[in-house]
Order: sequence, then C-alpha cells, then structure tokens
Amino acid sequence: MTGLRFPELDQLERIIEQLGDHARVEIVERIPYKNAEFPIYCIALGSRQDDVPVQAFFGGVHGLEKIGSEVILSYLQSISRLLDWDEEFLARLDQSRLVFVPIVNPVGVYAGTRCNGNGVDLMRNSPVESRDAARLYGGQRLSSRLPWYRGHHARMEKEALALCRVVERHLFNSSLSIALDLHSGFGIRDRLWFPYASRKTPFAFLAETLALKELFDRCYPYHVYKIEPTSVEYLINGDLWDYLFDRFQQINTGDRLFLPLTLEMGSWLWLRKSPLHLFSRHGLFHPLLPHRQQRIFRRHFLLFDFLHRCLLFPRAWASLDPHQKTRHEQKAMELWYE
Repeated sequence: MTGLRFPELDQLERIIEQLGDHARVEIVERIPYKNAEFPIYCIALGSRQDDVPVQAFFGGVHGLEKIGSEVILSYLQSISRLLDWDEEFLARLDQSRLVFVPIVNPVGVYAGTRCNGNGVDLMRNSPVESRDAARLYGGQRLSSRLPWYRGHHARMEKEALALCRVVERHLFNSSLSIALDLHSGFGIRDRLWFPYASRKTPFAFLAETLALKELFDRCYPYHVYKIEPTSVEYLINGDLWDYLFDRFQQINTGDRLFLPLTLEMGSWLWLRKSPLHLFSRHGLFHPLLPHRQQRIFRRHFLLFDFLHRCLLFPRAWASLDPHQKTRHEQKAMELWYE
C-alpha cells in the first residue's frame, strides 16, 4: 500500500517482523480506499494441526473503537518477546494455535469511523434478522448517512467476509475454540458477552459457558468482567457472531465446541474521569491519556492467558457429563434468562 498509513498498521507490521519464523502471516483481504489499498492481516502462531485448540483475537471491527486493536497489538508485542525465552509458553503453542486479526476494518481505524469505507457497520452486516431489534440502533438499511447502516441486503462487506473466512478456516475445524472480539463504548463496566445478540434464545453451549464463568470466578474472584449473553443488554440485526455460530451449528457433528466472546470495554468510565474528552472524536471510545491507555493494555492480559490455559485443560469446564450439563443449564437459565 502506498500513500496512506496509520500508527496501528505500522505497529502491526513491525511486530510481524519481530515474530519472524514463529508466525504464519497472511493478507486475507485488501480493502481499496482513495486510490490505495489497506491489507487485513491474519497472524497464526503455534501448531498447524487442524484439531488442536484455537484461541483467536479480533479487533478494530468498529474503527472508532481502536483500543481493541491496540490491546491486541500490545499482547502480540509481549508474545514476540516471550517466544525468545519462555519454554513453557512455547510448549503451550506446540499443543494449540493462536490466531490474530488485529485490524478487521482498516479504513475505519484510519479514518476514525465506526463504519467501513462504504459506510457499513460491520457488526450489523450479516443476514441475521432480529424480530425485536431497535429500529435504528439495531441496524438499518435506509441510508449509509445514518449510523448503524447494515449495507446492501444481498451481500456482505469484504471485511466481514474476511473475518468469516478466518473463523471458518481456523476455528470451525478445531475440536475446541474460543474467539474474542474486542470493542469499547458500552457503560462503565467491562463485559464479556456470548451469543445471542439477535434473540433471547439460550445458545448450544450455555452449560459450558457457565462452567467457564464459575471457574474464572473461583480462580480470580476480583476480576472486573460482567459475563452475560449480549441479549441481556440489547438486540440487534446482522451480528457477525450470531451468523458464524449458526453456521457452525449447521456443520458441527456434535463433538466440537466453538465459543464466540465479545469483550466490550466500558469506556464510559474513562469519560467520567475526563468529561471534556466527549468533545474529541475518539473520546467516547478510546482512553486518550497515555497512563489510562497503558492500564487498559495490562488489564486484560490475565483474561487472555486464562482462556488459553482453559483451552489446553478443558476438563474442568468443557467436558461435562449429562448430569452436570443439565444442572449447569438450569443454573444458567436462572442466572441469565429469568
């Protein structure tokens, strides 16, 4: 790409150089913009086997919420240093795979917009329909001049399709996989959301999700996350993770587990401390002060490491017998749906 650059892309390409032979790097799509092209990079570390556990990270789906991309880049930077000496981490990678798409929407990150270059909100862009979604906020097809535009009903955007290809290639073939999509801007508390966003329907791995939550609560009782279905907070059309999970269900033979999670960082807390940042383009969705930004980078690494270890040692949460599964489903219904 010539002519157009932005700091997050420069940082990503520097990290790719540092990773060297440890990483398998692919440009999964090129997005044209203003007589240039932005690449969408996918970085894979670890085992090449299809059926190993996979943990995947996605950021920058909404370009204005670029803190998601920056957290992933910071984590990748740490990993590039661990690979030089940490034998325990290298042993983990022999048995698993980590996948990163830090900048799903490069035009949005470059331009500081929620949407992509076509004015489309990628997280409203799938064909999934919700009967109860809010008329505007839940996704609309009236005009790209209005927020939350879903795009043309007959096609998905290149960026959304690129994300789907990465998930289908790396996660759908795995026996056990977790996707973590990083966003910001909802409330003052960090939330971990799981399907569905389009309907108030318990999804297939509700029991395992509750078991994972209880394990996290036991190990880290003072963690900062509120764990819940997305539908507790809002209902939308076109959610990419609903779409991908439904596709997974269609091809799943019953012995694979795919858990898509959304980390919604509560950026309103940053605003409460510095209300004048509301008048900045990124102020509502991004910590503008350097010390807050660094705190956010540190804040989530424990979660990333916990999820990686849970994939490698799933017995405590992903291998429930029928009695345990029924009991956890009942508890989850009481906790999240009643």
